[in-house]
Amino acid sequence: MTAHVVVGYTATDTGADAVALGARLARATGAVLEIVVVLPAEGRSVITPTNPGYERYLHEQAQAWLREAADRAPDGVQVRTHVRDDESFASGLIAAAHDLGASHIVIGAGRGGLRGRHRLGSVATELLHSSDVPVALAPRGIRDLDATRPLDRVTAAIGMRPGADVLMGAAVDLARASGAPLRLLSLVTVDLPPTVDTGVIRIAGAAHADEVLVAARADLPADVRADVVVGQGESIEDAVAALEWTPGEVALVGSSRLAQPRRLFLGSTAAKMLHELPVPMIVVPRTRTAPTQEGGRR
Repeated sequence: MTAHVVVGYTATDTGADAVALGARLARATGAVLEIVVVLPAEGRSVITPTNPGYERYLHEQAQAWLREAADRAPDGVQVRTHVRDDESFASGLIAAAHDLGASHIVIGAGRGGLRGRHRLGSVATELLHSSDVPVALAPRGIRDLDATRPLDRVTAAIGMRPGADVLMGAAVDLARASGAPLRLLSLVTVDLPPTVDTGVIRIAGAAHADEVLVAARADLPADVRADVVVGQGESIEDAVAALEWTPGEVALVGSSRLAQPRRLFLGSTAAKMLHELPVPMIVVPRTRTAPTQEGGRR
């Protein structure tokens, strides 16, 4: 079964970051890199001329952007390009992912973010509220990382509650496909006023996190090994910042329990992680339908 990775492209540095991350995922897993430009469909609320000549020019320009984007992919990555028309960029990417049977949708950071950090733009926000396909968020500046570098590690942030079977499955699948080592992460934080003695609370939290990691590790397939780590801090941000991250790593998180089935919703813990995370984050729906071999979804 051939895997596919969809990249939402714009002719900006953000688009270049998305292509860089998508190319690394595709190269690591043997997937086809599907670079997509979404143009406004008729009825989309933007001011555009209705002249057919203008529409033709817009599509020709999109094809030129796509050729530039494809040239960014390293040797050995199969690249295909697509122009889609849709009422929104996010829904166009989701439709493309369904049609192509994509394992991931990749997008770059919003404008104004710090180098090496994430910032959610309007497209990312819409995707994280509507996609049933895992969304990979590229931090700003990742385009400068060697595109031929393999994935150094796959870290699954399993949180404080057991039962994240879909997240674990996605992490195991990515680690297997890429050959990258797997790390299981649980976070312990004490978000309490400074006047409260947090010692006992921290010890209890760390013990529970250890139990979660032991249970998660026991559920791994027999042929999969994983390191485990507990991140501790006064806040989620502190715990994430204190951990060791490698430049070629990716972090996987599950969507919130508030998400609708087979849909994403970025929970509070994942949102806080995003503030300090220096590597790409992949957000996995609570439940999802596997892509079919021919493209599209079952």
